[in-house]
Amino acid sequence: MTVTKEKLLMLKKAALATALTLMMVTLGAFARARAQDSTAAKASSDEDKAQNAYRLDFLLSELEDGKKINTRQYSMNSHPLDESEIKVGSRVPVESKQGEFQYLDVGTNIESKLWDQTKMSYLGSNVFLKVEAELSNFAAPDQQAAGQQFHPVVRQLRIKASTIVSLGKPMVVGVVDDPNSKRQFQLEVTVTRLK
Repeated sequence: MTVTKEKLLMLKKAALATALTLMMVTLGAFARARAQDSTAAKASSDEDKAQNAYRLDFLLSELEDGKKINTRQYSMNSHPLDESEIKVGSRVPVESKQGEFQYLDVGTNIESKLWDQTKMSYLGSNVFLKVEAELSNFAAPDQQAAGQQFHPVVRQLRIKASTIVSLGKPMVVGVVDDPNSKRQFQLEVTVTRLK
């Protein structure tokens, strides 16, 4: 059987066309698989971000002789490693010199930062919280020194703490006594994972 040059050329063209078709099909399948992997990775990343959002509920209680006389509630949403802050109060002008004023921030300021080490821990859920709370107000007139009626005295209480959080359970992060009264201030936090 003799093969002519024309048949040989046709066989080469057919083999080349088959090889190109197989290569196109293989590349198309690879591209689809890679796109699916990318979509799955993005969905997994979005799921991780959603799992790492938290709600922080703070309860600041004022006690006198062991009985609660005042309670304030503050809430914020937080993402790990982002600093969160609640600031409530007034900016009060105080005359430092004749005709010159400075402003004092008086009120409640709560700053917090979370770290979620759950995926890296063999102990299970490890969420760490750093919180700094400052409460300031004006001293009652009977607590001011004589001759300072026109210069306000500001009382400050500050709690700065770091702790491992039990999710969904309220926990006291700090307690301070007011040095000028029988009052005590207690800061409690409940950290909840958002879904």
